[in-house]
Formats: sequence, C-alpha cells, structure tokens
Amino acid sequence: MNPKMSTEQENMLHNIGVVDFVAVEMTLYLDTHPTDREAMEYFNHYMRLKNQMMRDYSNKFGPLSLSVADNSSKEWKWALQPMPWEGGC
Repeated sequence: MNPKMSTEQENMLHNIGVVDFVAVEMTLYLDTHPTDREAMEYFNHYMRLKNQMMRDYSNKFGPLSLSVADNSSKEWKWALQPMPWEGGC
C-alpha cells in the first residue's frame, strides 16, 4: 500500500485497472471479429463503465488522464496532484 494513498483510492485504481484490462482485451477480440454485435455491446458497456469510474476518481483524487481533467475549473488540477514518482497514482 502506498502510504500517501487511502484504501479507497487504491481500490478505485485497482477497479479501473480491471475494467481497462477487459476493454483492451475486447479491442483485441474485435480486431479479429469486427461484426460480433454482442462483443461490441460488451466493449461499449465496459468503456462506459471505465469512463464513469475515471470521472469518479478524478472528482475525488484528481485526473488520471487529460481526457478527464476538469477544464471548467480556474486551476489546472492536473499539476496540483502528486506525480507518480511523488507517490501519486
């Protein structure tokens, strides 16, 4: 456990990693089965889930990627959170 991370933060990161793994594996499957509608629905479900999980994480602990960085804020929160080498994600 990272001493600067809470258990909740570590759990959220773990869960995002699990869902991301499923999404990446589905892209590999879809590369060879592009007309599989059920697989496409499965992929879309996991991408929506991952995006929501990343937004939830971002709201609590700061953005994991620029795609979920809050652009409406007056501060650039991306630079305010610890970098990975400083104990961040």
